Amino acid sequence: MFSIFVVFGAFFAVRLMTLAISIRNEKRLISLGAKQYGAKNSLLLTLAHTAYYIAALVEAYLRGTALDGTSYAGIGVMLFAYVMLFYVIYCLRDIWTVKVYIAPNHRIERSLLFRVVRHPNYFLNIIPELIGVALLCHSWYTLAIGLPIYCIILAKRICIESEAMKALW
Repeated sequence: MFSIFVVFGAFFAVRLMTLAISIRNEKRLISLGAKQYGAKNSLLLTLAHTAYYIAALVEAYLRGTALDGTSYAGIGVMLFAYVMLFYVIYCLRDIWTVKVYIAPNHRIERSLLFRVVRHPNYFLNIIPELIGVALLCHSWYTLAIGLPIYCIILAKRICIESEAMKALW
């Protein structure tokens, strides 16, 4: 079970690194006059993400989960999710944040990934990451209950972001 927590900790450390990138970009966007949209929703997403992580870890602890094939599949899904996260960050560069900010003269990313997948950060990073965490930890209740709740909040976020970006198209 200890190894589950080590693997989770490594992924979480990477997530914290990306949060630092987001904070740096957020400060820069604000200095350029960017406006934030959906602040309450961003807070809800943060709380839901944190609650999901905690629930998965508690469930792993209570089950006495050890690394096995399912856990390794979860690691694989999480690796995919993080590769996608870093690709999205690479594409968006200085406008990538975990919150929705629109700056004056905000540019729209039109690379192949963004043309093929609307909101790739959500569909290729966050949702797979949460599924991967559940597989890693064998946290079936977290997956069955937590993921649908998270997806409801995320659906609202997608609406907020799409509405905020309408004027840019």
